[in-house]
Amino acid sequence: MQKSKLLVALLGTLAAMPAMADSPFSANVALTTDYLFRGMTQTGHKPALQGGFDYAGPSGIYAGVWGSNISWIQDTGAAASASVELDTYLGISNSFATDFTYDVGFLRYNYPGTYFPGVPSANTNEIYGAIGYKWVTLKYSRSLGDLFGLIDTKGSDYIDLSASVPLPSDFSLGAHYGKQKFAGTGCIGCDYSDYNVSIGKDIGSGYSVSLMYSNTNEPAGTLWGPAGATYDPGKGTAVLTLSKSM
Repeated sequence: MQKSKLLVALLGTLAAMPAMADSPFSANVALTTDYLFRGMTQTGHKPALQGGFDYAGPSGIYAGVWGSNISWIQDTGAAASASVELDTYLGISNSFATDFTYDVGFLRYNYPGTYFPGVPSANTNEIYGAIGYKWVTLKYSRSLGDLFGLIDTKGSDYIDLSASVPLPSDFSLGAHYGKQKFAGTGCIGCDYSDYNVSIGKDIGSGYSVSLMYSNTNEPAGTLWGPAGATYDPGKGTAVLTLSKSM
């Protein structure tokens, strides 16, 4: 509970900050009707408050921290409790040739909370690499250890293809397809695909709004869904998000 209050206070501070013009530092805050990660709800199909800080240097090196409220760890029925996700990342991103970009880095998903003896932590380390051309990006992510508390899943990977096409009047059209594969024996038969389509609009002063529809082919309750769960974590879901960049 205290961690959730700290996150809310931090995001409130972000929302009140002025724009960081001509600075390598930036911040963002968002309110969304559902926090989806690779097509799976992290909040039991309930709203989330999110935000982060970023540094982007002139050489292309970047680093940042990002946070959101979550409920999926408790929702799985595990003997653990964590209500906040705090991600930390470091990488380098640049352009090359004509209209090409690359991005490589390290990302750690942190889930501070209470884990009873014998319950593995959900903390996860991943490396990733992406190449983009104009509006299209292909990205590959690979876990360096067990994936989100699933024992013997080291080397699990996720590959996704995403597009964001600018439209007139500050609208944009997005599309995404991803494939999650699980290595080892920790989640046999759990591989799944996810996809989404979205439309967004820049409404000025750093604010933007988007509407997305997401779905997966993950069988109900197979992954991160407790026995007898009242919701399907990977079901088709529409998500409305209001965000602000500073």
